[in-house]
Amino acid sequence: MVATPTKPEVGNLSAFGPARATITGTPLSPEELHQMDAYWRASNYLAVGMIYLQDNPLLRQPLHSDHIKNRLLGHWGASPGIAFVYTHLNRIIKKFDQDMLYMVGPGHGAPGFLAPCYLEGSYSEFYPNCSLDEAGMKRFFKQFSFPGGIGSHCTPETPGSIHEGGELGYSISHAYGAAFDNPNLIVVALAGDGEAETGPLATSWHSNKFINPIRDGAVLPILHLNGYKINNPTVLARVSHEELEALFRGYGYTPYFVEGSDPESMHQAMAATMDHCITEIHRIQTEARSTGNVTRPRWPMIVLRTPKGWTCPAYVDGKKIEGFWRAHQVPMGGMKNNPEHLRILEAWMRSYKPEELFDDHGAPKPEVMAAAPTGTKRLGSTPYANGGLLRRDLRMPDFRDPKYAIHFDKPGTIEAMNTKPLGVFLRDVMARNMTNFRVFGPDENTSNKLDAIYEVSKKFWIAEYFPEDADGGELSTDGRVMEYLSEHTLEGWLEGYLLTGRHGFFSTYEAFVHVIDSMFNQHAKWLDICHDIAWRQSISSLNLLITSTVWRQDHNGFTHQDPGFLDVVVNKSSRVTRIYLPPDVNSLLSCADHCLRSKDYVNVIVSDKQMHLQYMNMDDAIRHCTKGLGIWDWASNDQGSEPDVVMVGCGDIPTQEALAATDLLRREFPDLKIRFINVVDLFRLQPDTEHPHGMSDHDFDSLFTLDKPIIFNFHGYPWLIHRLAYRRHNHNNMHVRGYKEEGNINTPMELAIANNIDRFTLAMDVINRVPKLKVAGAHAKEKFLNMQIDCRNYAYKYGVDIPEVVNWRWPY
Repeated sequence: MVATPTKPEVGNLSAFGPARATITGTPLSPEELHQMDAYWRASNYLAVGMIYLQDNPLLRQPLHSDHIKNRLLGHWGASPGIAFVYTHLNRIIKKFDQDMLYMVGPGHGAPGFLAPCYLEGSYSEFYPNCSLDEAGMKRFFKQFSFPGGIGSHCTPETPGSIHEGGELGYSISHAYGAAFDNPNLIVVALAGDGEAETGPLATSWHSNKFINPIRDGAVLPILHLNGYKINNPTVLARVSHEELEALFRGYGYTPYFVEGSDPESMHQAMAATMDHCITEIHRIQTEARSTGNVTRPRWPMIVLRTPKGWTCPAYVDGKKIEGFWRAHQVPMGGMKNNPEHLRILEAWMRSYKPEELFDDHGAPKPEVMAAAPTGTKRLGSTPYANGGLLRRDLRMPDFRDPKYAIHFDKPGTIEAMNTKPLGVFLRDVMARNMTNFRVFGPDENTSNKLDAIYEVSKKFWIAEYFPEDADGGELSTDGRVMEYLSEHTLEGWLEGYLLTGRHGFFSTYEAFVHVIDSMFNQHAKWLDICHDIAWRQSISSLNLLITSTVWRQDHNGFTHQDPGFLDVVVNKSSRVTRIYLPPDVNSLLSCADHCLRSKDYVNVIVSDKQMHLQYMNMDDAIRHCTKGLGIWDWASNDQGSEPDVVMVGCGDIPTQEALAATDLLRREFPDLKIRFINVVDLFRLQPDTEHPHGMSDHDFDSLFTLDKPIIFNFHGYPWLIHRLAYRRHNHNNMHVRGYKEEGNINTPMELAIANNIDRFTLAMDVINRVPKLKVAGAHAKEKFLNMQIDCRNYAYKYGVDIPEVVNWRWPY
């Protein structure tokens, strides 16, 4: 007799007992219930086996200590709940012929995903060595959390996964990113209750306000309350039902509760609830798509409360396990020297009745397999989880077109906003790719001078609309520009969008890009591992434009002065990261075009949004960006001779100041031979032994010279250049200037002086390091010091930089 689910009691926080559910009913036939429960039991059996066993996978022999792994690693606590949801998604896929993607948020819950993926046959298709038989099961068990094997979260090696979960907080935002522009897809995002305590997860609940039910798919969030983190209660599991329901209604969802531990009634309750939620999603979509009327619906979501470590032993050694934090990781250890624990483990595994689930060869029995869908409908085989299969190249405009490029007769003589033409270029990229390209930004696309994109696509907005919004609000229910003041959520959306085969562009202020440091780390690691997984297809690169840079914080001050994101990027493998610092419009356009066409990278472009001198026509910019760095002949006077010094600029303001220093020196010392180099691609500084696209030692030595001083003016922290170039032959002669945590509310020149990247400091650096100038240059140094003082005094008096600095141009 199956217990009918009942309405939840307000304030009842227990995860144990018969199911309590908002939606009542028993939609499962006895046969269907038996199949689903068998599939779930088989998944749980496999999950326990992955954590504990290295041999005897089907318990054909009495369990012996030699069958146990020498080191027990893994997380059991969330795995039964993860497998429970997987089992019910299988039913939904079959019943509705529904395309689905499953996002597992609980960090180390991979056993709960891997086990049903193995049962459905997907895992063995990707990894034939882990076949659906006893020998394959043994290998499947042993590789888990084992040297040379797979990790305990849903790593890139996991079929069906685009979300690792090892770093908590991104399951919901990844899910919504995957749903954008995928109208036939429903993404089920299982958020752990520990994960739900993170900032990124908290902001991502508002993603429901950025879904267009006509053109997008849907997300069905499931908050999995199992009550505990590693050894502490979770907040949302200890608030009342009334408070929890009010929270999610306040977020704009219609929450449905499924709570309990009795398997049969829980299966019925979950099936009834899933049927209701999927039907409601289809109703919302059908209504919007048939009428063309886009309003913000109240999408359904589920609160699933089950015991921590559901179905494991209730007590071990007199201590509570199931339903308590002790079930979070490995529920019990000491298997090699504690016969009682070994006995408990065997009884636990046999409680799932493996003889009913697997045949004599170790394959899942037909009644177990019958619960799973087939082909690419399987969660482990869906092409949505291997986005390169779905990816299509962008239809790109020609960035060389005169409507984007800046034209001039002589370098260093005119100014322009570097990012404004990029906005025009992105506008036309958007216009040609209105189903697979989006632009993301916190609230700054206009501030970053990219607002031309609004000419073809507005900011998406489906919430309340006021009449005054028509005056410059740039809002539309059909917009493809995604603006939301949470870098976490934006980054999560973009990653989900890219990982399911689409393209995107993200711009943000330099000081605030640190908000997504850890998310960048995770994505870069994902890409790096994917390089070594043959079945993972290439995806579009993640393109980040970093603007409102450290050197132009005229009013924001010290808090907005931090170029350290570049240091974070350089920490990651050069197989998957690039940093570009284009100094002008045309080089920025060239870099952006390259990045939008590239695959499997995180491309970071640093470009300020203010007015800057322009140096390269389009042909020169293309050549320069292709090389990554090179000599600017027009700014050098060492042609046909050996230079006395090499002056290097990297970044827009540092390049300008290095050029101005070159001008000062050539006026004072006409015989001084200066070679001027600009660096666009930061990774080109690495030796080619470390980086396949770096310069060879020979090329580096000939460009930078072997024994001459190099004055390197850099956008970021100076030690980053030393990190990249420390193995170069002439590293000892390289003197790097960059940001060193000095400044506040400053004019650009005053800030440059405070950090020693200004033209006067650079000129004095040359005097100090070129032997023939050390004595002869004393008067020039005095002059440059006086000019520095004049610049500071003028700024303090008038609030702007001295005209001689503002109006400086390269002389001809």
